[in-house]
Amino acid sequence: MRTPAGRPARSDVAISGMGVVTPAGCTTEELWTAVSAGRSLAADLTHFDVAQHRIRIGCRVRGLTDDGRDHPWQRVLASKDAQRLDPFARYGLAAALAAHADAGLPEASAARCAIVVGNAVGGRTTSDQESVNFAARGPQGVRPLMPLMTMPNAAAAQIALQLGWHGPALTVSTTCASGADAIGLGAAMLRDHRADLVIAGGCEATLTPITLAGFGNLNAASTRTDAATACRPFDESRDGFVMGEGAAFVVLERAEDARARGARLHGLVAGHAATSDAYHLSAPHPDGAFAADAMSGALTDAGLTPADIAHVNAHGTATVHNDRAEAAALAKVFGPYGLPVTASKGVIGHLIGAAGAVELVVAVLSMNAGAVPPTANHTRTEPEMEIDVVHGAPRPVALGPALTNSFGFGGHNSSLVVTPA
Repeated sequence: MRTPAGRPARSDVAISGMGVVTPAGCTTEELWTAVSAGRSLAADLTHFDVAQHRIRIGCRVRGLTDDGRDHPWQRVLASKDAQRLDPFARYGLAAALAAHADAGLPEASAARCAIVVGNAVGGRTTSDQESVNFAARGPQGVRPLMPLMTMPNAAAAQIALQLGWHGPALTVSTTCASGADAIGLGAAMLRDHRADLVIAGGCEATLTPITLAGFGNLNAASTRTDAATACRPFDESRDGFVMGEGAAFVVLERAEDARARGARLHGLVAGHAATSDAYHLSAPHPDGAFAADAMSGALTDAGLTPADIAHVNAHGTATVHNDRAEAAALAKVFGPYGLPVTASKGVIGHLIGAAGAVELVVAVLSMNAGAVPPTANHTRTEPEMEIDVVHGAPRPVALGPALTNSFGFGGHNSSLVVTPA
């Protein structure tokens, strides 16, 4: 089938594999169980001395070490080369290999296989350690591998190396929107026939002394000392997010190709749009106008209307200004209290560059389960917010498309629409 311009008709983009490394665990089943329970996984940080920090809690990855199960990435992560990776790249590699295994991929032309990774901070763990080494020993204390371990494209390079793929291996950095933008770009590459197979997602490891101090001093993170109740998306008593770490990747194929090989389809990436507030480096545009444009653009890209969407997985950071702006944007697009809204960060924390990819996976799991997970620690929506926040227990919904939002520092807005397969 051809378009009037002679180009191939637009193909549906299928999700045929999903892999995660999260504070809930390293399987999609563990992630779904955790978000469905609606309880925060935040805890006191003990892997470095936090005595001088304003922020002393976070959501750390669980299940990446040997837990007796046969994971697709165990042999690779046990290798000497993988042990040298910064945690953000190790998380990304594990999630990508898990997605690859989940898709049951046959041999494919390596030249037509692409990788798109979203990341915001890069090798922060290694950078912090090398700063200590430099302070103690000067230039000779810095390891020769430091540049290779800290470069933001390290995860994309390692995934390509392990899979032997020779197509584009790209890194997208739009702060907290990075993972969503990576998946949106991967879908566009398939529709434009620039690739036949794409692994796309995001990875991040920001629970380090300098990063924790930076976000704390930015007044973006919650200062509560009770980890379990700190992050409260859209709640009137919210005071910031809880930092998390992890990764999520999806395998994307043109739907006709996936169906031809008998693949199981988790869903379709039907639409994506990105906008910029062009307003402030850290604060969102107060009326949410350009966030609303991203949502409307994703719906248009998907050929859908607001009435078609069954639920929204919101960016929902639990910061005062971001939640207000997103609530205003949701009301603009869907009408006041227009549809069920949930925010996964209350459970797993804010995974920064990986957040959009993990929350895309949660949106797909929710869509297929016909249930919207509750927003952890949410008791009462701020009165000015005209949105229907799901809390307390999962809410059954009809099987239908879902929208997920990711908004990043710098004014980056990204929205993705997924539909049932």
